[in-house]
Amino acid sequence: MKDFNDKLAVVTGGGTGMGRELVLALVADGARVAMCDVMQDNMDETARLAAQVNSAAKVTSHLCDVSNEDAMNQFRDDVMEVHATDHIHLLFNNAGIGGGGSFVAGERDDWERTFGVCWYGVYYGSRAFLPLLIASDEGHIVNTSSVNGFWASIGHMVPHTAYAAAKFAVKGFTEALINDLRLNAPHVGVSLVMPGHIGTSIAINSGKVLGHNSPQEMTADEIQIARERMIAAGLPVDNEPDDHIRAALAAGGESFRDNAPMTAASAAKVILDGVRENRWRILVGDDAAALDRHVRTDPEAAYDSDFMDRLLAEGHFGGLSSATNLRTEQGS
Repeated sequence: MKDFNDKLAVVTGGGTGMGRELVLALVADGARVAMCDVMQDNMDETARLAAQVNSAAKVTSHLCDVSNEDAMNQFRDDVMEVHATDHIHLLFNNAGIGGGGSFVAGERDDWERTFGVCWYGVYYGSRAFLPLLIASDEGHIVNTSSVNGFWASIGHMVPHTAYAAAKFAVKGFTEALINDLRLNAPHVGVSLVMPGHIGTSIAINSGKVLGHNSPQEMTADEIQIARERMIAAGLPVDNEPDDHIRAALAAGGESFRDNAPMTAASAAKVILDGVRENRWRILVGDDAAALDRHVRTDPEAAYDSDFMDRLLAEGHFGGLSSATNLRTEQGS
């Protein structure tokens, strides 16, 4: 699919981050877009920005929890009605959250919620919209996995099980679709997106989706739990006032967004260029390429304590490393 002009694209998680930038880049190329998100205010801002980019482009917003199959099917039906169509051309299964870091010591609800959004959002999205892709003259599925789809860690001091398990599932599913689509729907392509550290608000928004208090709203008990996790991660916060802990937690999410080596807009460009080139494997960011190289070169060492040190020595994941030590209220 070389040209997105007048194509109809569905984007999940379109309210912020890469989802928002995909919407903006698509409308700049003349596409029509139906986006969903769980936060209406964020979608309203995306729609406002999209109108500035291309006032003639049709962009519709739909509240939808991608981890709920009934909600995804309703989203599909609404898209068909509002856009008066029986087909779409592009499906971006992009929505994701972080959380449920520890399978051993974490909260089961957080674990399953994270896995539900990051895996079932892709599965239900594909189930709901695949018939509409097949009904088009050409179609393309774009599934967002992560570097955590081939490396189940963010450093040996921080557990990271739910997100990694989901992103591994997305990777395996997408790779399996390559042959499945060639055999059964050869006019529909598929791409697997594996971003490294991209400047998005996932670290901030995930807590909202999981129902956690913001750092400013955390109780004394929640602050104490956060303090203990930060101490375990090697941060000397034993005697820090509670307000300093709150500020550090808030700064962690902002650091993840603001100090990333690649912006969400740049990531969206890489993704759409990959679709135009019909590439099934899209690594996003120099850090993603470096991590892929290290894991492939010495997979047995991928979870050794000094593995991240080698990446940091090359100048990769510095912002991620500092921020993840602080995102303790999400269990990420």
